Amino acid sequence: MKEYFREIEGGVCAPKGFSAASHAAGIKYQGRDDMALIFSDTPCITAGTFTSNNVKAAPVIWDLRIVHSEKKVRAVVANSGIANAATGKPGMEICEKTAAALSECYGGDKDEVLVASTGVIGMQIDTDRITAGCRALYEKRAAGTEAATAAARAIMTTDTKKKEISVELSLSDGKTVRIGAMTKGSGMIHPNMCTMLGFVTTDAAIDKALLQKALTAIVDESFNMISVDGDTSTNDTYVVLSNGEAGNRLIDTEDEDYERFFEALRYVSLSLARRMAADGEGASCLFECKVSGARSLGDARMLAKSVIGSSLCKAAIFGNDSNFGRFLCALGYSGVSFDPEQVDIWYESAAGKLKIVEGGLGTDYDEAEATKLLDQPEVTVLVDMHMGNESATAWGCDLSYDYVKINADYRS
Repeated sequence: MKEYFREIEGGVCAPKGFSAASHAAGIKYQGRDDMALIFSDTPCITAGTFTSNNVKAAPVIWDLRIVHSEKKVRAVVANSGIANAATGKPGMEICEKTAAALSECYGGDKDEVLVASTGVIGMQIDTDRITAGCRALYEKRAAGTEAATAAARAIMTTDTKKKEISVELSLSDGKTVRIGAMTKGSGMIHPNMCTMLGFVTTDAAIDKALLQKALTAIVDESFNMISVDGDTSTNDTYVVLSNGEAGNRLIDTEDEDYERFFEALRYVSLSLARRMAADGEGASCLFECKVSGARSLGDARMLAKSVIGSSLCKAAIFGNDSNFGRFLCALGYSGVSFDPEQVDIWYESAAGKLKIVEGGLGTDYDEAEATKLLDQPEVTVLVDMHMGNESATAWGCDLSYDYVKINADYRS
């Protein structure tokens, strides 16, 4: 963490002018909150990245139109349980009615409201339940950590942990800016966005084009570098709302203040990406791969993602089985050309560090020591390609029996 920013409490409500709420609307789940609201007192500029899947959920189509326009936004309404994907014209009508129900509460326009959904694909959302939920959310909105945390919990599906973070940073003009965020994601997660909903709030005054540039670059090295199961979702959404209430000088050039804001937003996104990978469906271990010595950044990213995305590598991590040939194999089919006889590989965890491959050949390592290193809640596979100076890191999780159980019973 840089010296000019620090973690604070507050989640999405940490920046000035933002409030949040949760509500049990009965969209699919019973007896738990399944809708969330993020609301800004003043209009926000937006930036966003969305799924690369050609089958896009209705909320993604709704949000793309707004985020990629000059429209300003006041709120995000999200539901869990039903994804509103593969729902055709009725699905788009649900988005419009949801946005209209919320905007009517404060006398605004429906195009000021972003919508997001996560859950089962192919089911229709009950109109009365979600519109009544919008009205309840608006009445219940509040500032503070408790409201932010409740909203973060409401968007969970198979997640086992809520995922939120907030930071405070100082700019060169002495102004203090805050960034808050919450995400959900546990399964159907694969590079080029993943099954995630992610919402970032900030009170920084920043140019829309620069905000989008920063977000795109940061997503490439954070959420696009995680994988749980190789499936890219229909609903991936990661958006930033900026209301400018910090009162700082507008960040409209790539100067020192832009770099500070960029690094703080990068820290937030990387932290949440790692948490999503660690909370993969059925996971017992965060599986990280760090590749160094690659010819290009693109090569380094492809190599690292290939390792953490391999079902055989993930199974080896779950079984604490030092089957190093699987890691070499995954590097080999990554699409990157390299000399296998130059590759070195290590295991690293809280239990220590151990070299298992040197020059493409297995070392005379101790199997018991390797097992001890792999039997940790976080395990890193370090790879040196000895081909260049570029490096990259990717995050995944082990592949356990519970993954199949969770997904075999997901609708029931």
